[in-house]
Amino acid sequence: MRRAQSPSSDEESEEDDPRLRAVEMMPDASRSSRRPPHANCFQYLDYKIHVPAYSGHAAVAGSSVLVTTPHHIRYYDLSVSDIYLWSADMKELGMRDMKVTAMEFAPPGYGADGGEKPGSVVWLGMKEGHLVEFAVKSRSVLATKLGAHAHAVTHIFRHGRAMVSLDDSGKALVFEPPPSQNPALAMAPSLAITPPRAVRTAEKQDFAALVGGLLWMSARGDTAHAAGGAGGPAGSAVPVIRVYDVFAPGNIGRSVLPTQHAGAVTCGTMMQSQPGIVFIGHEGGYVSLWDISSEGDGSEGTTPACIEVMKVGASDVLCLAGVADRLWAGGRKGMIMAYDVSQKPWVVTNAWAAHKDLPILRMSVDPYSIEKVERLSVVSVGRDEQLRIWDGLLGVDWVDQELLKREKLFSSFRPLNVLVVSWNVDAAKPDALTGNEINLNFLSDVLSSVDRPDIISFGFQEVIDLESRKMAAKNLLLGGKKKGEDGRISEKVTSSYRRWHDRLVLAVQLAMPADCPYTVIHTESLVGLFTCIFAKNTEKVVMKDIAVASIKRGMGGRYGNKGGIVSRFVIDDTSVCMINCHLAAGQHHVQQRNADVAGMLEEKDVLPAARVFEDPIAYVGGGDGSMVLDHEIVIVNGDMNYRIDQRREHIIAAIHSRDWEALLAHDQLAKEMRFNRGFRFRTFSEGPLTFAPTYKYDRGSDEFDSSEKRRVPAWCDRVLWRSRVPERLVQTHYCRWEPNISDHRPISAGFVITIKSVDGDKRRRAKREVEKMWDARQVELLHQTRDWYSLQAMIV
Repeated sequence: MRRAQSPSSDEESEEDDPRLRAVEMMPDASRSSRRPPHANCFQYLDYKIHVPAYSGHAAVAGSSVLVTTPHHIRYYDLSVSDIYLWSADMKELGMRDMKVTAMEFAPPGYGADGGEKPGSVVWLGMKEGHLVEFAVKSRSVLATKLGAHAHAVTHIFRHGRAMVSLDDSGKALVFEPPPSQNPALAMAPSLAITPPRAVRTAEKQDFAALVGGLLWMSARGDTAHAAGGAGGPAGSAVPVIRVYDVFAPGNIGRSVLPTQHAGAVTCGTMMQSQPGIVFIGHEGGYVSLWDISSEGDGSEGTTPACIEVMKVGASDVLCLAGVADRLWAGGRKGMIMAYDVSQKPWVVTNAWAAHKDLPILRMSVDPYSIEKVERLSVVSVGRDEQLRIWDGLLGVDWVDQELLKREKLFSSFRPLNVLVVSWNVDAAKPDALTGNEINLNFLSDVLSSVDRPDIISFGFQEVIDLESRKMAAKNLLLGGKKKGEDGRISEKVTSSYRRWHDRLVLAVQLAMPADCPYTVIHTESLVGLFTCIFAKNTEKVVMKDIAVASIKRGMGGRYGNKGGIVSRFVIDDTSVCMINCHLAAGQHHVQQRNADVAGMLEEKDVLPAARVFEDPIAYVGGGDGSMVLDHEIVIVNGDMNYRIDQRREHIIAAIHSRDWEALLAHDQLAKEMRFNRGFRFRTFSEGPLTFAPTYKYDRGSDEFDSSEKRRVPAWCDRVLWRSRVPERLVQTHYCRWEPNISDHRPISAGFVITIKSVDGDKRRRAKREVEKMWDARQVELLHQTRDWYSLQAMIV
């Protein structure tokens, strides 16, 4: 008897997991670019600027970079050299017995004549509570305010020409410029002559940031309880956030709460395309949105209102930066994600490895880069103790998209015929293909459905009995062994795979003309999954970057009874990825299947990176071929297990009347692709379903499941595809076949893929022209961005 707890069980023994629902609404990363947007405004791109992870601080203004440790200061000018121009300890600089704990560049116009440039003067906060004004190029102390704080200075913020310093006891000092009839000529405050105004805030806050002219603070242990929502159960803890209008004398601040579960507060920012909204980052992968545009009662200023809480990732959001029309977020794995927040769910437009799998500690926009180096720079510092400067306008992606529009000018094209066959064989052996003409002729018939295909892909599921624990364990332990040099399946692995492999090789030899030989380029197995891909010898000789790998999705990624086999090759200058998958079973487990899809498409380092990777010609989105969606063409087949949400008798009646449209309206996969904006197959296509559901039959008959369970018929077996240029993949057929040795019917799909061959010289000329266009476009964007940062008092 089948056990309910078996990982391959088709029973609905598990309830919906709210974590899976959260995954569905996470930002879609299926079209994101993985290319790091290196700032090309400096002569040196491989600079090594060391910033100690927790004791170091960095300030950037254009090409000027200042790095401090408690006892030391270094100055770099990346327009001159990638080696520091000077380095000195605090004693040499006239700051004996002082340890730097906070830093920020002063605004321009700081000197007596008002002519100092951005990055010329820096404000330093000390562990001893002192504040110091320091001239960078002359390496001289301009002014000090000894004992300004009784405790260590933890933060220094710049807002227009004002400065706010904060210590860990909750004391904030606000230094505002002296009154002036002409604000444009106003001087920045001077520590020597400007009296500060003290503001009392909460002490020992783990997070503090000046965003939208308001001081936001939060302590890790200070939580309340929310009513619950998509992110967590009712009564779940939410952080208490305190907001102070430090520029309004007498303001006492207010405490606000997110509307639903979110982790401790880590960061905050605003962005140009969402004025009036503050984005607050949280541990646990959450971002809360706050409206600061509505006015309060007049006496206590604006009270932020939480609009919603978004789940944007599986790990903590450690830092945020609003960059033009993108929200940038840094996480614990060293990744920076850029989100388009104009739609729901959000879309990940860029995701790149910035800091070697280590947490990103700080990230900020350098608005002074607009005028100093005519770029918009974003600065990040990671646990790898390296400072990185990125192009905030993502110019490389703009150039890439424009090049795509011109691809026909520097490429030649030819067709590639592809046949994909998918079948859940329910542990049947190839010897079982007997008894009637349909069974006997199945392989020859399906191989004849495409005339001399260039690529033939067989993707089988349940080649072994998943209910046999002995067989599954044997495959799990031995199935990862390497195949022999001749490409045959290892003798140590269960003979089921070897039998199917040998039968397919024979079938191809018999079905294809003698003058059209084929070679197996991929064979791989994974606890029931079996992939065997053939290529014409004439195409095999021009293939490169051939690779195959597997992804486990069963039991939280520990077991291979569910998952996928991923195959890759590059032909001419087009990359093709083929996936044979088996997703979570069960009538009501749609969210688990969706999570399986997301896991396969977003798994990192699935395949080896391309051996030669300089310019993204074969791969897309700045990828190197190590992820599924790096490939120009992706074809997915398998037992996806999506069901039909309708009563069994209604489904069978519709099948008898061949009313496929009525059934398709209730098909789970079709509904997810149409209505679920977070579904990772949403960017894929499928041909019209003009055949009966392929599951579940009594073996050896045309009768649907007559067992006690009387499972509902469904189109479990599917073939989907995605092409960077949609018209370069055309489906020629999509049908089912009638061998009855399994409880599933096999399906096949034929495709004509247009593959490209790039003329490198012509492409380089086209790229130079596009880059000139970007230079003009960038000037327009920088003008708009500068106005925004001026409005937010980030520059003056």
